[in-house]
Amino acid sequence: MTAPTITEPQLALVRNAATAALAVLPTSRELLVGAPVAASADMLTAGQAVTAKFSGAATGEVVVVVGQDLADALKESPLGELDLTAAVRPALEAAARAFGPVVLDPGQLMEPEVALSAIAAKEGSVAVPLLDGDDVRAVLAIALAPWPSEAAPGGVARRSDGAAPIRGLDMLHDVMMEVSAELGRTRMSVRELLSLIPGAIVELDRAAGSPADLLVNGRLIARGEVVVIDENFGIRITEIVSPGSERE
Repeated sequence: MTAPTITEPQLALVRNAATAALAVLPTSRELLVGAPVAASADMLTAGQAVTAKFSGAATGEVVVVVGQDLADALKESPLGELDLTAAVRPALEAAARAFGPVVLDPGQLMEPEVALSAIAAKEGSVAVPLLDGDDVRAVLAIALAPWPSEAAPGGVARRSDGAAPIRGLDMLHDVMMEVSAELGRTRMSVRELLSLIPGAIVELDRAAGSPADLLVNGRLIARGEVVVIDENFGIRITEIVSPGSERE
């Protein structure tokens, strides 16, 4: 049953939030946005949940529960184990921003039953199952305090029909990653660090002209030459680092 304290215009907002979240949520299958229902702890027990609070034009909490297939794909990525919270964050942000400009907390990884039980205890919480046929593959749950009085019309939407399941690394193609370049490293004592002043030179463990390291989420994946592109620094890749051969 739908949550009794939520009006139809507010349910339309929830459906819009679920549609926005699904558009950027990595999944192994193409899913449909189901009908909003009252949140409950047993909607999806297998997988992982990420929960985050938000404030701004609206104040509340959003939970995204994903299946174990996504959690496994992130853990077994050839780039090393990837952060599920970072992978799901775009979906959290998309859902929260359906209610207006908001600021979202970093988010916290939880067990699905714990996260859904916590948000179900909040007055007026609503959950939207993301469906593969009749099977629930993911869940978006939202609680606002207070709910907006009006909402633009919304409806049940889908990503697509009849597509083949997406497996393994393909699920991660749209996940945003933190990429950084490293010129070199060194070790310094606390005394040396405290003595640093503007103009001081810190010598790194890399010879001049040596390639810079390109890291993804802190993991070395390539090396390259430092170049300047329209007054910005860049890296021209000269070597792709094979898994297991990274520099310690």
